[in-house]
Amino acid sequence: MAELRNCPKCDAIFNYNGLRDVCPACHKQEEELFEVVYRFLRQRENRAATIDRIEEATGADSSLLHKWVRKRRLHPAQFPGLGYPCDNCGTLITQGKLCRTCTDSIKDDLKQHDSNMAFREAVEKSGKSTYLSNRDR
Repeated sequence: MAELRNCPKCDAIFNYNGLRDVCPACHKQEEELFEVVYRFLRQRENRAATIDRIEEATGADSSLLHKWVRKRRLHPAQFPGLGYPCDNCGTLITQGKLCRTCTDSIKDDLKQHDSNMAFREAVEKSGKSTYLSNRDR
């Protein structure tokens, strides 16, 4: 269902339907800029251009370039200098939300948590089977 939102670029009110996150006027500007960027990247000498180089040559913002790579409009397989930042550390990646380092770190933390929980359960079980002695004082 559509809802009213303010455009994050120009603050105009538009009918958000889940497909575009900007108003129609800004979307048109983005599409024109996409064509400029795509024409730039299609040239053989620019295929391996970095995001900084593309920004400098076309005037496109890096956030737009990241958005287009995330939405698979620009493919890093064709243009190896492209990527978008990892949600955790900011390293440029080409797929998913986290880089391999952050993913491995989270996996290690989960393994550590599981072993800590297993140890805690073992301690609780061993604590329940203790014997009490009656001492007369």
